[in-house]
Amino acid sequence: MKVEVLEKKRIFDRFFKIDEVLLRHEKHDGGMSPPQTRFCFERGESVAVVLFDPGTEEVLLIEQFRYPAFSAGHEGWLLEIVAGSVDREEALEEIASREVLEETGYFIPPVSLKKLCVFFASPGGTSERVHLYLGKVSDLDKKEKGGGKESEEEDIRLEKIPLKAALDMVRSGKIEDAKTIIGLMMLEKNIASQVD
Repeated sequence: MKVEVLEKKRIFDRFFKIDEVLLRHEKHDGGMSPPQTRFCFERGESVAVVLFDPGTEEVLLIEQFRYPAFSAGHEGWLLEIVAGSVDREEALEEIASREVLEETGYFIPPVSLKKLCVFFASPGGTSERVHLYLGKVSDLDKKEKGGGKESEEEDIRLEKIPLKAALDMVRSGKIEDAKTIIGLMMLEKNIASQVD
């Protein structure tokens, strides 16, 4: 399928970036669409890690305040899996391992992370693509305090929740973060495939 970008300009350029684009694209009937204005919240690549303790059958989730969720009428504190932006030339597993350590205090060697899938977070509005990993941990892997980076004003609380309870929280709507829902469902599938 063909895409013609007629104009592109950055209309916001701070921590996040927003591009306004005038484009045409090939339609399913083979013709070209009329020019359309589209916006892209330029977010880039991210990593996310669903942390699981096989010995206790618990997932390690973090809780932090998210203003966009608050602005949409939610209380703002969300339970999530560990995640972070890819903002340097470094292996994705290295970035994921560092994010786990910063946010939870647990150390997982990058080579121990298992890639589960890659997905677009919200392709209608943002370029963000998430690389999702599974990390297995135990209490022996707790090396630091965690809680996030003070320099980034992070205030993160760690919660250990039985996997079954976390899945019930997804089904009841208590966990609403997309990457966390995908991570927990992928973990459940991964465990089920090992049992079969």
